Amino acid sequence: MHPYRMQQMIKQRGKEEVINVRQRASLYQTIERLDRARLIEVRETQREERRPERTIYAITEQGRATMQRWLREMLSTPAQEFPEFPAALAFLALLTPADALLYLEKRAARLEQELSRLDGELHSAAETIPRLFLLESEYLRSLVVAELQWVRAIVAELHMGSITWNEAWLREVTLRLEGAGAPGAQHRKETPDDRGADSG
Repeated sequence: MHPYRMQQMIKQRGKEEVINVRQRASLYQTIERLDRARLIEVRETQREERRPERTIYAITEQGRATMQRWLREMLSTPAQEFPEFPAALAFLALLTPADALLYLEKRAARLEQELSRLDGELHSAAETIPRLFLLESEYLRSLVVAELQWVRAIVAELHMGSITWNEAWLREVTLRLEGAGAPGAQHRKETPDDRGADSG
């Protein structure tokens, strides 16, 4: 199979949800690496009239064994990935509570749209495609459901003020943590409202 056909099939079968093939150049680079590692090999080249030459690749025995080993590892061992959203949450205090609330509400709305899209695609695909080949979509849906539930809960707490902060409180927390010498120091987690109550 040649690279362009690979890209087409990945999209036709809905696998672009889990395999990034938006940039064909990246696909060609991946194929070159697999070829250098002897995990795939050139089977033949084709040239049709008025079309550029196409190289047809096939998986090697070494490639098949490596693929199965990678698959077993990925199924059994959670990978340490670094998604953007948790990184943004780590620096949430750089925004005001009102700003954080606004954009988390936007995220919740987009997650709702994504959930609706996945539900529609799964329902449509289930009519003709065995469930075995839809498991990755089910998994992606479960992630969206879990994230949406969590974001809605944080949005609710921001609305209620049970999660909040201000500059004075942030400075106090910074000084306290620096004095403790470690982020895991044993202190009761105060909020700006706690300090207001104490001073009253």
